[in-house]
Amino acid sequence: MRVFVTGATGNIGSNVVRELIAAGHQVLGLCRSQEKAAALAAAGAEVLHGTLEDKDVLKSGASQSDGVIHLAFNHDFSRFAANCEDDRRVIATLAMALAGSARPLVITSGTPIANTVPGEPAREDNAIVGSDKHPRAASEEAAILASEIGVNVSVVRLPQVHDPVSQGLITPLIEIFRQKGVCAYVGDGQSRWPAAHFSDVARLYRLVVERAEPGARYHAAAEEGVPMRDIAETIGRRLNLPVKSVDKEEAGDYFGWLALFAGHDMPASSAKTRQKLGWEPTGPKLLADLAELRLAGA
Repeated sequence: MRVFVTGATGNIGSNVVRELIAAGHQVLGLCRSQEKAAALAAAGAEVLHGTLEDKDVLKSGASQSDGVIHLAFNHDFSRFAANCEDDRRVIATLAMALAGSARPLVITSGTPIANTVPGEPAREDNAIVGSDKHPRAASEEAAILASEIGVNVSVVRLPQVHDPVSQGLITPLIEIFRQKGVCAYVGDGQSRWPAAHFSDVARLYRLVVERAEPGARYHAAAEEGVPMRDIAETIGRRLNLPVKSVDKEEAGDYFGWLALFAGHDMPASSAKTRQKLGWEPTGPKLLADLAELRLAGA
């Protein structure tokens, strides 16, 4: 296949590009940076210069490909809701270029969207919350509209995706820990976050675009849920910082914008994903990568 990848130079995207090329696919990668474009080309991909704001570039990339993997997302979480609405518009643009064909569009969401059954992990076929409850649901709402105009769209829901350098929401959490001089968790610290290594997530995206099953939902969770206390304690040991509990009333002051997630129990199952795709994660676990953090000053 010739696969158009947005976010092709990002932490996840660069791994997806390598995975696709190693499997014999061709990659057309969207890139706005000349410096990163050189690295993308060196990896064996064709570069499409442009940004997510350029609808004509997005349509061109999708139109000249056999499938699309949409990974690009603005990770400035100080404007999280606005970024999610931007993603809704990008998905709508990509969908217009693919409507009426069997070519797959694989979009990206988050596992918390399906944490809708109290006391149970998010599952692939759970009902989802709306964007009025969780802004990231805007992407899945856009996917539903895309399917209604004849697009072969599927969703990969991400947990905390990690290696020793980057760990999703845990990366800004580490910066908060360093700024505060203490690693904190909310309450008893038993709220759980699912996780997966970059290599496992990249392999899942490849399997999904190859399978191209309309309307499918997949969970990229290698670990169903890692307790926040364990995360804080592991980081505390690596950074030589103390660890403490904060109550829910203190969470807003301590975590800032991250308080939206910090105390929430968000486990996620990938049982159906594994069964359907034969996906078996083999990469390092989250705590192992956190114990080996490669961070300036760590």
